[in-house]
Amino acid sequence: MKLQYQLNAAFTALLIVIMAVTGYVIYSLILDLLIEDERRQLEQKGEIIVNVLNETYRTQEDVQQFNDFLQDQDLQLFLYDRRQNKVLLSTMSNEVVNGFFMNNDFSDTTEDLWEYGNDKFVTSRILFYPETLGMELILLTPLRDIQNVQQNFIQRMLIVFLVGSLVIVSLSYFLTNKLVTPLTRLKQQLKKIEKRKFEEIEPIKATGEIKEVAQSVYDMANELQRYINSQQTFFQNASHELKTPLMTIQGYAEGIKDHIFDEKDEEKGLEVMVKEVNRLKKIINEMILLAKLESEQSVYNPTKVSAKVLIEEIIDRILPVANENELQIKHNDVEDITLLVDEEKMLQALLNLSFNGIRHAKSQLHITVTSPSKQTANIIIEDDGEGIADDLIPHIFHRFVKGKNGETGLGLAIARAIVEQSGGKIEVGKSQLGGAKFTIQLYV
Repeated sequence: MKLQYQLNAAFTALLIVIMAVTGYVIYSLILDLLIEDERRQLEQKGEIIVNVLNETYRTQEDVQQFNDFLQDQDLQLFLYDRRQNKVLLSTMSNEVVNGFFMNNDFSDTTEDLWEYGNDKFVTSRILFYPETLGMELILLTPLRDIQNVQQNFIQRMLIVFLVGSLVIVSLSYFLTNKLVTPLTRLKQQLKKIEKRKFEEIEPIKATGEIKEVAQSVYDMANELQRYINSQQTFFQNASHELKTPLMTIQGYAEGIKDHIFDEKDEEKGLEVMVKEVNRLKKIINEMILLAKLESEQSVYNPTKVSAKVLIEEIIDRILPVANENELQIKHNDVEDITLLVDEEKMLQALLNLSFNGIRHAKSQLHITVTSPSKQTANIIIEDDGEGIADDLIPHIFHRFVKGKNGETGLGLAIARAIVEQSGGKIEVGKSQLGGAKFTIQLYV
């Protein structure tokens, strides 16, 4: 069963249960309320009659004189004498009076419902004053009349319930349709993702949490497409980077085997082969490290490291290369900031960025450590080189993406993976010095 039908069925069932319980409670209470209301009305009428009789007729001998007055009231009533336990007069026939007198105890003032034949009657009793007279006016109303009012009320209530149910069910259908339609469209988009038809993915119009889920699916599809494209690019670049040194090694090896080269060229060929083997080894080691950083949490072991000590180690390692290239290394006085990182891995990330800057710098490399807040620290490495091309900036941290004078194309990807393992983030932009500016944000 579709979700929309399930929701409508569940809502309708819940509505039926609520209305049934409500109807039962109302049906049970309405009769008592109507009886109580009828008794109150009878009491009001009886008190009016008793007041009139008390003012006009004050002795038992005067009873016969107001018989005509009672007959004109269009009420079912008895004038009862408690002392003699008999009905003095009534607006009903003697046969009915005798039937009531035989079936009910007139002296029992606690009985609210009297019976006559198959019918029941609601009673209300009002004493004459003074009470020493022992005279009492008893008014009756057939319970059948009250039950008819009850049935009429219930019928109208059922009509209201039915109309209300139709309106509510229609509204429920409209709301569930509005809720389910985006889910149906979202299902269609997920099918496209399953078939890798990323170019056909379309944003879904929705509200609330469904809108957030739809946006997440849309972002996921874009990320999957980017990931698949990056993987394809990775394999293409990896095959190219590995193929180049292998072809060089193969060419020289076959030439030496076939004695094509003289002794001097053979020696040069062996040197080239060793150089290419070392280059190949470096590429493979960096690929293995990058794969571990992105898939194995156990290779990263964070500890508390002083930022000042970390920068000093970086300076000590890059200074010989910088002096060789006649570059000036500048750094600020680092505050006593403690970082929670894997010291060896973070050192490698910073060295990758620093050596990258040295390769592209013209005369200087700046390393700056700042603490913009109590929770974060920024490490900035910038140079005065030509900078990174605008079209290369979005992809600079991807594998085998190399700028001018790049080596393996894995150094920046490794730096990104290490920083992200540390819970931080890395960004690239243009430096005021003219070259590239790498900013690492870490939590302290």
